[in-house]
Amino acid sequence: MSGNKSRKVNRSLLLPACAWYLMFAVLASPVVLRAQERPVYDSKGKRDPFIPLVTPDGRLLRLPDEGQSGLALEGIIYDGQGTSYAIVNGEVVKVNDMISGYQVLGIRQNKVTFMKEGQKTEIELKEDEK
Repeated sequence: MSGNKSRKVNRSLLLPACAWYLMFAVLASPVVLRAQERPVYDSKGKRDPFIPLVTPDGRLLRLPDEGQSGLALEGIIYDGQGTSYAIVNGEVVKVNDMISGYQVLGIRQNKVTFMKEGQKTEIELKEDEK
């Protein structure tokens, strides 16, 4: 019997040892990002590619083609004998309407003229939108 001694496991040390191991594993893990380490995306004036272009209900969002004016001409409903309309930044406008601080001066078949602070701006309808 002297050669077959049974070893007793000290169970009182097992729980604290497991807790230390788990705590070390979580803190040392490279997957866990701490608040100060979160990356920040700098778009440098361009569209943020992480913003979805499709709404949850399936509609395709169309971002304004913002140049210097901030106006996006999306469509024109032209009537040579009557009132013409333009779709600008998702809104329907006619001559003398205001949008984003601009007054609509004129609507032609392929372009719209705006006025803001005494400066005229013409935006042409893109070829693929005609």
